Amino acid sequence: MRERSGILFVTDLAYPARGRRYCDEDILLTARLREGFDLALCHPRDAAALMDGFDAVVIRNSGPVLHYREQFDAFRRRAAERGTRVYNPLTGRGDMAGKDYLLDLTAAGHPVIPTVDRPADLHLLPPVERYVVKPKAGADSIGLSVVDRAELTDRAPGPAPSWDGMLVQPLVDFRYEVSFYFVDDAFQYALHAPDPSRRWELTPYRPTADDLDFARRFIAWNTLDHGIQRVDACRTATGELLLVELEDLNPYLSLDVVPPPQREAFVTAMAASLHHFLRTTPGE
Repeated sequence: MRERSGILFVTDLAYPARGRRYCDEDILLTARLREGFDLALCHPRDAAALMDGFDAVVIRNSGPVLHYREQFDAFRRRAAERGTRVYNPLTGRGDMAGKDYLLDLTAAGHPVIPTVDRPADLHLLPPVERYVVKPKAGADSIGLSVVDRAELTDRAPGPAPSWDGMLVQPLVDFRYEVSFYFVDDAFQYALHAPDPSRRWELTPYRPTADDLDFARRFIAWNTLDHGIQRVDACRTATGELLLVELEDLNPYLSLDVVPPPQREAFVTAMAASLHHFLRTTPGE
């Protein structure tokens, strides 16, 4: 290995995210990571072709995989064949593997928004008037819709075994959404959206011990030794936290609204995690 490790930083600087500027965040991160690594940026569609010249590939704000599914699958195959170090490791059980994990967590009794994917299981959900329907392979709210019960049952006449790759959840009456950000298994900071109608107007959040216990149970469940994860939750009208999503491929970090000391601590933790990852993870 060369004196300074080479990192291929995968990002889509032009991705038009609503209410967020992915490019600003990755410009900040790469500027800081260059202090300890030799680093180059590339679009996710180019990662498979370029990755052999680097010690590791870091996937950051690369946008929803559904926009480049074929290229991402080719990247995964090539990385597995070549023994390429990928950060986050591609063994995550959360969103990087699709949203079927919400079914697993529901069945196991974890505090998650109840989720089913078959009409026959609709009775397992709380009786509500409206439901959220979203694709298992979705991201960034793409394909998400809210329907009433009559429309939901009309979608699945007769003995249909599924809703064609969709997940169904009750529309939860929640007070606010909150996200917990981790590097490896270490909590870094939390942000919340006080107004449910303004999802991306985030402010710092001071979690309680119970809040952190909630978030850490999903970090432990995911069993990733290294990487950046975001635990998204909602606070219900009755005060409990329910998991919304476990983002473990390329979670946006909202570093622009994080207080400077916590932002610095996060970048330092990420760099240390990468160094440790390169020392302890076998490569090609």
